[in-house]
Amino acid sequence: MALIKSISGIRGTIGGHPGEGLSPIDVVKFTSAFATLIRRQHPTKQLTFVVGRDARLSGQMVDQLVVATLTGMGINVIETGLSTTPTTEMSVIGHHADGGIIITASHNPKHWNALKLLNEKGEFIDAAEGTEVLRIADNIEEIDFAEVDSLGSINYDTDAIEKHIQHILNLPLVDVAAIRNANFKVAVDAVNSTGGIAIPKLLEALGVSQIIKLNCDPIGIFAHNPEPIPQNLTGISQTVSQNHCDIGIVVDPDVDRLALVCENGQMFGEEYTLVSIADYILTHTPGNTVSNLSSSRALKDITAKFSGSSYAAAAVGEVNVTKLMKETQAVIGGEGNGGIIYPALHYGRDALVGTALFLTLLAKSGMKASELRKTYPEYVITKNRKDLTPDINVDILLKNTAEKYQALPNCTVTTIDGVKIDFADGWVHLRKSNTEPIIRIYSEAASENRANQLAQSIINEL
Repeated sequence: MALIKSISGIRGTIGGHPGEGLSPIDVVKFTSAFATLIRRQHPTKQLTFVVGRDARLSGQMVDQLVVATLTGMGINVIETGLSTTPTTEMSVIGHHADGGIIITASHNPKHWNALKLLNEKGEFIDAAEGTEVLRIADNIEEIDFAEVDSLGSINYDTDAIEKHIQHILNLPLVDVAAIRNANFKVAVDAVNSTGGIAIPKLLEALGVSQIIKLNCDPIGIFAHNPEPIPQNLTGISQTVSQNHCDIGIVVDPDVDRLALVCENGQMFGEEYTLVSIADYILTHTPGNTVSNLSSSRALKDITAKFSGSSYAAAAVGEVNVTKLMKETQAVIGGEGNGGIIYPALHYGRDALVGTALFLTLLAKSGMKASELRKTYPEYVITKNRKDLTPDINVDILLKNTAEKYQALPNCTVTTIDGVKIDFADGWVHLRKSNTEPIIRIYSEAASENRANQLAQSIINEL
């Protein structure tokens, strides 16, 4: 069993003893700790929280525990039921709520679940708030439940997804007429979670009449590994090519990551979801861009095409990307795992708005998806790991590596999140694991061979 407590939320496997997995006791403890944090920020206010969940098997059980705990804390709850992460975030904004909890373990397998914690802006809480939640949870005597006359109420928002979609349709850069006139045939793989509800509804609203649904029944039994990476997407790849579709759309269980499949069944590339959409946004709205340090250099290259636009890299993690986007007033940003953050809608990774923007781009380009993909810089990212013995001080190891490369010419070293070394023809990013004695090593270059060479040179030195 596993329970991972972090500043971004609480993630664990279902079952087992309290403290060893995400047991009902742990759900109540961390939910009430989060509620205590928000109540201290607004001591005289009647609080309202939004709660939503993906379709995984434990979702309803965890949802009931969360809602009961919040009402037991005297907090009114707006329940969106089967929803998506970006929909829940939008619902916090729309209802002027004081916080929110998304019940989803994202791309983790079905035996996992998690509590993702949102502030009043519908964004993930920051590091300081996350640390305080964990501290309160370890000191449960600080938690104070409401008396019987002060219990919270429960209301239901059954149209949350439809409201989310309408906000997307209202965006100036989403061209419904162009998408409708393109007469796209689209295949969708929603891994039997809530994307099976949201993405087809969005496509219909965009005027797409030819939709082939694959794993769109939100029963929570994932048809394949739910992480939307190439090795898990052979089914939709075959569906797209065999049915002569124009594009395949793949989302993870909570619909914050978007992967695309070209008309020939080849992957568009999860890194290039953000790159292509950023290209479209910058064409119409010049401005800055942001991604994390482990995302493709292609976004920086695309941004450089536009006069007055600049690129910045954030530490890994959505909250870090969002923070830097605000600081730089970025018009588009996200993460290379298919996470699109479009501030004109909200500050959260959103596969629905990503789908609408990409289909608009594809329709206006007049190209096939594979042709569009070829217009962007070609890079390959490889991922490796170096296992270390427990007695090794990883921080010192990374510090020594950074100092060595800082002294070399033609290298740029960034240390805001591990160590990233930028070379003329590629980069290597080293990050330590918070749960085991390993260093993760990501590298990128114009070819897989060169990316592996860069990574191996660092591995050898480690």
